[in-house]
Amino acid sequence: MNHKRVFTQSTLVLALAAVLSGNASLADSYHGLTHVPSANQKVEGMAAPNILSPELTETVVAQGSMRLENVSGLTSYYGYDNDGTMLPAAGAIQSPGNTIEATKTEPDKNTYLILRNQHGADGRYDYGTRFMFQGHESGAKGTNGLKQGYITRINLDANGAHRVTLLATTDKHGNALPTFDGSTWYPWSQQLLFTAELGNKGGVWQATPDYPSVVEDISGALGRGGYEGIQADSDGNLWIIEDVGGKSGSVNTHAKQPNSFAYRFVPANPRDLTQGGKLQALQVSTSRGPIVFHAGNADADILSQDMKDLHTYGMSLQTRWITLHDTVVDGSTPFDANALAKAKFATPFKRPENGVFRPGSRFTEFYFDETGDTNTQTEAGDYGGFGAIMKLTQRSPSADTGKLTLFYKGDAEHSGLDNVAFWDENKVVFGEDGGDTLHTQRNALDSIYMFDVRTNYAEPGAPAPVRILAQGRDASAVLDSGIGAVDGNGFQNDGDNEITGLHVSDGDAGIGGILGARKPKPFKDGWRVFYTQQHGDNTTFEIHPARKHEQEHGRSE
Repeated sequence: MNHKRVFTQSTLVLALAAVLSGNASLADSYHGLTHVPSANQKVEGMAAPNILSPELTETVVAQGSMRLENVSGLTSYYGYDNDGTMLPAAGAIQSPGNTIEATKTEPDKNTYLILRNQHGADGRYDYGTRFMFQGHESGAKGTNGLKQGYITRINLDANGAHRVTLLATTDKHGNALPTFDGSTWYPWSQQLLFTAELGNKGGVWQATPDYPSVVEDISGALGRGGYEGIQADSDGNLWIIEDVGGKSGSVNTHAKQPNSFAYRFVPANPRDLTQGGKLQALQVSTSRGPIVFHAGNADADILSQDMKDLHTYGMSLQTRWITLHDTVVDGSTPFDANALAKAKFATPFKRPENGVFRPGSRFTEFYFDETGDTNTQTEAGDYGGFGAIMKLTQRSPSADTGKLTLFYKGDAEHSGLDNVAFWDENKVVFGEDGGDTLHTQRNALDSIYMFDVRTNYAEPGAPAPVRILAQGRDASAVLDSGIGAVDGNGFQNDGDNEITGLHVSDGDAGIGGILGARKPKPFKDGWRVFYTQQHGDNTTFEIHPARKHEQEHGRSE
């Protein structure tokens, strides 16, 4: 399709206004999205609506109170377990061992697919062809003491009674599923992959997309770790981003030691991941040698010259992939990936959570974030304390070596970057996950920011990223924030809303449809945009172009 610029009077007015304001990037040539001037403030006891760029609007595709078409003993609703009511009863007081509100399951990453011949709990119903899958990040504790998770499928073509299907609560052996954070589609095996961010109890589970889903723990091949982001490249390798919080320093008490790793799994047979392969971890080197983890010395790592180099614009650092585990040699017993990464001198990062390949780069450019310390008092401001966006460049997705550069250095206003999706080949959007503490400190809730990968953010006068959504706070999240602010009461639900599940996809389930293979075109040719406002009401939204904007620019679905 020809993406030539369509100039109208409105386009020229927007462009002129952006130039006069000193930020021409606000009137982009194709996806011109106006900067939302400020984040929503966090006001005690008050809710606030989401505010999007005026060219965008959003609709609800599912929310926590939506009843599942097939309820279970564990859960009956999209975002709630069965261990309580959705709101506390009048006069109820939270205390340790006395839960006054149902556990909110926090639907997490979204994976959108177009699939045929899918079934649900109603054998007579036509569920259509468009589906979105989620794992759930939280859940009530089971008899094993661990939180129990599950997998849901939003049937986008279905009516309300059939809108959300519970696909699985247990694996193929009857074991309770863990809580899940990341998800992706792996077309070589025609299975969904879900990650559990549970340290040495985490890992990767594969699941069939149809109902009922057959789920299998494949951590004997991919290891156990605090895995979150997971993406496939064109060679069938899996890139996994780990989120494991480090220890605070004894001196630098508001900063944490880098304690998470970036992994690549090279499968022996992409059509069957259970056959194993090689799990590798990324090692980054300066002129002094590899950047490594130092056990028992958090302060030294927090403010090391290595961490400063890693978070300095203009530094181009050498990388190589180190093999941690090879099933041919080491067997298929689940193993601690984080411990092996430290033992084999891989490089720790400041809580990276998600990554994605740049479309059109032939999987040679990989962008991933660091969440940082989510604390404005961090002593590590120049050392990744406010998070960052990293760019890893290789000659090919399977290359053993490459280069790592700092693409964007976070600050107190742009911090806690977490979820990510490419909007088009040059624009990437990151959602924040600041958490209640950071929200309170800066009196600002989270935002979604758009970055242009062609911009050098180190240059004086470089434009700031464009805020395309200032997240609000629904009434349920306000209530939970207030209850959770009382120390020691044992409240199990998170407070302020969080942005998660950013997803831009055309739903292509073939190998050529993996994220990064094609250049996205939001709102055209079947490309759709989703995200979830986690916590509170746990609402999953689809973003659309505002009708007025469509009319002014001569665009329509």
